[in-house]
Amino acid sequence: MLQDTDRPFGAVTVLVGEKTGKYPDGNSLWVRGRDATALIDPSLSVGRRAATLGDVDLVLQSHVHEDHVAGLSRFRAARVQAHRADLPGLHSVDGLLAIYGVAADEARDAMRHWLVDQFNYAPRPDAAAYDDGAVFDLGGTRITAIHTPGHTRGHSVLLVEPEGVLFLGDIDLTGFGPYYGDAWSNLTDFDTSLARVRDIPARVWVSFHHAGVIEDRALFVAKLERFAGRIAEREAALLAYLDEPRTLAQLVAHRFLYPPHAQLSWIDAAERRTILQHLERLVTDGRVVECAPETWRRI
Repeated sequence: MLQDTDRPFGAVTVLVGEKTGKYPDGNSLWVRGRDATALIDPSLSVGRRAATLGDVDLVLQSHVHEDHVAGLSRFRAARVQAHRADLPGLHSVDGLLAIYGVAADEARDAMRHWLVDQFNYAPRPDAAAYDDGAVFDLGGTRITAIHTPGHTRGHSVLLVEPEGVLFLGDIDLTGFGPYYGDAWSNLTDFDTSLARVRDIPARVWVSFHHAGVIEDRALFVAKLERFAGRIAEREAALLAYLDEPRTLAQLVAHRFLYPPHAQLSWIDAAERRTILQHLERLVTDGRVVECAPETWRRI
């Protein structure tokens, strides 16, 4: 049963989450072919309405993060697939914690409870892998997986045809910008993926968070450029702060990713991983030097 907020496009329906998919919710895709029905990235709100959606044969994950699998436990009879690089996050909670980079025992225990209590995490050891270019034929409708790593190693966008609906996952076009602060994130890969996604032929673009449904290519491109531009903005801010030598602890405390008022246990680790990736690139480019152990300055 559809809701007033849902957005249909032929065989594809965007199941719009609360507040247009604002975290911790998200926007999912429900795709009905002649022979099978697929669900992409079941969100918290999709989990709550699972009984009204009827049978789902296949669940596809754009990647494996807590909010994108939050409704998965309600579709136990469905086959589940994710890009093979992210598959450990579906197979066990320890696999998901490895994606984040949570190491300390106390933090791991707290994170486990958070995943189960807030996001209904349940392992799917039966989940199978897909690779770049995999095609899922539902009968008259097909879904193609296009590998776009960076946010995670396995992050992929999913193109539904013939409708031309491109599900962007967490290339989410938000003002926050790209997130590459997990252990399995990669800034260089994200840059490459943003260039790749721009050229994928589509008529409708759907982000898991915030931006939601976009039906105009010019608007999509503008939002994508602004989203990608946040990387350069962070780098410029980092360079400006390195006009004098700064330690890694000082850089993390300064905050280049999150606002100073954000107080979550994992933010320092995400800041550290984000900053180190930028520093590596800036050192390679000859714009920054490590002038003492874990201390950098601009050249």
